[in-house]
Amino acid sequence: MAKIATHALSGSDHGIQLRKAVFASVIGSAIEWYDFFIYGIAAGLIFGKLYFPNEEPLTATLAAFGTYFIGFVGRPIGAAIFGHYGDLIGRKTALVATLLCMGIATFLIAFVPTYQSIGIWGAVILTILRMIQGIGVGKSVERIGAARNGMVTS
Repeated sequence: MAKIATHALSGSDHGIQLRKAVFASVIGSAIEWYDFFIYGIAAGLIFGKLYFPNEEPLTATLAAFGTYFIGFVGRPIGAAIFGHYGDLIGRKTALVATLLCMGIATFLIAFVPTYQSIGIWGAVILTILRMIQGIGVGKSVERIGAARNGMVTS
């Protein structure tokens, strides 16, 4: 079992570290949710025509929003994964890993070939990348409080 090193911090040092952690978490979450927001716009306006061109317009749009939904399915999976590894290897490392998941998946989405190039496999690749984004945005669920009876998520 891994040992967790604990260092006693003074009250002011603890406050500084807490503010840094909150600031990093807010910035990271803002970037990740911006990616989700942009994808939602693209799903509604563009992806139906690019990845489901043989469908009726309504069906294509719903299928594109289905790929958007997959990102939300990945959130609890990401919370379980990164919550566990955050406890083992540290919150900062887990935060960096979630940002990398989002950034790399977002970057690769820009290069996914359309239906015209590789058929339905374009939509399959898009769905897999959305799942990776969802896992990245899930982050972690942590217990807080002296009695550890509260929970917080980011």
